[in-house]
Amino acid sequence: MGWALLFLAVAFIAGVLGFTGVAIAAAGIAKIIFFVAVALFIISMVASALRGRPRDLL
Repeated sequence: MGWALLFLAVAFIAGVLGFTGVAIAAAGIAKIIFFVAVALFIISMVASALRGRPRDLL
């Protein structure tokens, strides 16, 4: 779940930079990073849901 939240944060930051024009020179790269991060977020959430609740080791 931690990785999924990290990817979501990266996606939001890349989206802000890519879609608002703050960094015009890097807008194309930011858009690519945004979509990659969103895809990784979705994959992480699906993997977390399929794995289920982790067992206690102790």
